[in-house]
Parts: sequence; structure tokens; C-alpha cells
Amino acid sequence: MLDMSEEEKRRRVEEAARNMPNLQRQIFMAHRLDDMPYEEIARRTGLSVRQVERHMARAIYKITMSLKGRKLRWWERWY
Repeated sequence: MLDMSEEEKRRRVEEAARNMPNLQRQIFMAHRLDDMPYEEIARRTGLSVRQVERHMARAIYKITMSLKGRKLRWWERWY
């Protein structure tokens, strides 16, 4: 990974989150910022726990790619 400042990392994570689909961003924020368990997120959103896990995996992938400095391909932005 590139040697970058904490400020640059934060900026990239925020940018990646802004570019996520709304539901995916809400799930990511609920889990990572509000420390909400997947089961609670699933109950509140009407999704299954497995669907919440998939949204989180995709969100983490997008943030990882952003931190590596790689732009997402057009089709990666929508899932």
C-alpha cells in the first residue's frame, strides 16, 4: 500500500463511502460507526443476515481499492 497520511486515508475512505449505493453505505456506517451487529441491521432493513454480509463485503472491497489508489471499474460501482 502507498505510504499516505492519516488525513489522506480518511479522505479516501469518505470518498469511497460517498460513491457506494445508499443502502450499502447505510449498512457499512451502521456496522462500522454505530457498532451495530449484522442481525440488528438485517432486522431494521428487512434483509437477511447473509445479504447484510454481502453488502459489507462489497463495501470493504471498495474501500480497500480506494486505499490502494485503484479506481473502480464502472460495473464495480453498482454492486
